[in-house]
Amino acid sequence: MSAEDTALRDLLHLLFQAHPWHGVSAGEDAPETVSAYIEIVPTDAVKYELDKASGHLRVDRPQRFSSMCPTLYGFIPQTFCGEEVATLCAQRTGATAIQGDGDPMDICVLTEKSFAHGSLFVRAQPIGGLRMIDGEQADDKIIAVLESDVAYGQIKDISECPRGLVDRLKHYFLSYKQFPGEAPRRVEIASVYDRTEAVEVIARSMRDYRKKFGEPEKRIAELRRLVAG
Repeated sequence: MSAEDTALRDLLHLLFQAHPWHGVSAGEDAPETVSAYIEIVPTDAVKYELDKASGHLRVDRPQRFSSMCPTLYGFIPQTFCGEEVATLCAQRTGATAIQGDGDPMDICVLTEKSFAHGSLFVRAQPIGGLRMIDGEQADDKIIAVLESDVAYGQIKDISECPRGLVDRLKHYFLSYKQFPGEAPRRVEIASVYDRTEAVEVIARSMRDYRKKFGEPEKRIAELRRLVAG
């Protein structure tokens, strides 16, 4: 990065808050260790979701029933569930016509600590994931542990995670969009996969992001070119 680009980047960091999806990287050690933006915490009675245009949290919907996410829940910045993620899902499941859901890669972060609210970043280490298919869309949920967490930080693979906690996550994602009286949604969790597969899914979502939105490293140079022009 040139001296002019570095100066412009530093000035922008002083003047503006970075967009949680596009303005923050997945982390220097990604995909092995990632930065995760947390949208909701287990005590939230309202489901918050990132407003993609503004970068702020918005109310997606009040939780109409008792189902609440048992972990911190959010997404990995500068990831995208696109063609590569969908192809892997199709290969692993044998399903056809699978597409990516067009969102950043979802992540659940296990921790013993209580958090009062979302809209924050944590460092997390992937240990596995849920291969979820919503309709005909790949909608993977990476499962990770909070870095240095006393209770969960030593877990390296989902096989070491309490079975009951994984079952609670599966139940939540299979039911949180399903309301009484409505037709059943075509949602399934095709498999629970290990850390190696989770790292591969994240790596693919990072490449999908670059295919969709371009290389983040070149954005400052492009901005300076547009301003100068």
